Amino acid sequence: MSECPKYFDPRALARLKGLELRARTVVEGYVAGMHRSPYRGFSVEFAEHREYVAGDDLRYVDWKVFGKTDKFYLKQYEQETNLIGYLLLDISESMSYRSDGAAMSKLEYAQCAAAALAHLILQQQDAVGFCAFDNEARTLVRPSGNPSHWKQVLHAMSECRGERKTSTGAVFHDLAERLKKRGVVVILSDLFDDVAKMMAGLAHFRHRRHEVIVLQVLDPAEIEFPFERSTLFRGLEQMPDLIVDPRSLRKSYLQEFGEFLRRVRQGCRERQIDYVPLRTDAPLDLALSAYLASRMART
Repeated sequence: MSECPKYFDPRALARLKGLELRARTVVEGYVAGMHRSPYRGFSVEFAEHREYVAGDDLRYVDWKVFGKTDKFYLKQYEQETNLIGYLLLDISESMSYRSDGAAMSKLEYAQCAAAALAHLILQQQDAVGFCAFDNEARTLVRPSGNPSHWKQVLHAMSECRGERKTSTGAVFHDLAERLKKRGVVVILSDLFDDVAKMMAGLAHFRHRRHEVIVLQVLDPAEIEFPFERSTLFRGLEQMPDLIVDPRSLRKSYLQEFGEFLRRVRQGCRERQIDYVPLRTDAPLDLALSAYLASRMART
């Protein structure tokens, strides 16, 4: 894996600095608790007993319990492990959309969210990896827990451009096979793709025993469809441009979009995947901290 270059294009450096500043602003004031793995192992803090099975290590037999019950039980301990956070960022063309009511594009908003999460993960002395994707994985940064790794992740993000069509299902299947070590897979995307294929890809991550969090990043105009006058809608991801009267389409658009969101939410719920909707006109720090606080309360 190559290191970040020592010299940057001035425009790339400006984007990197801006991304770093916004990410630090998001995490400022939020203190994340130390990660405790949900997996059982033999480590430092006692959790519970379980019955001995042929082949188990005899070092962990609780002889005091054996003396009382005449049965073999093993001590199990809570295993504190390094979490691996895999951040998967959608850089397809639809992510470049930004309406007048939004402070930044969906891609810029998702970049800030990913940068903030990477910072929090590294603060917890855990490892973070990064992948940018559209119809295939474009940029892959291997996981590391080194604090300086944040700069490398930020640099990879700052180079991302929304230019191609997406194919979430195929990409998720590919990455599920490539991410060998179990971890938390965080997907940042507008999810504009075939829902059935996308859910099959997400299920592949779950089959590989990853925990999955989906952050769906949407522009307020996509949710509310506020257009009134005859409007030119520019096609993204190989779709044609259209001039239409939005008032005649508003009701059917909102019905279709609402059904799309319902299917996404239901698909995530059925697969035990955390689903978090994010609007680009909403303060990112509040949205992230609300989700992280609820997650910490659950775990």
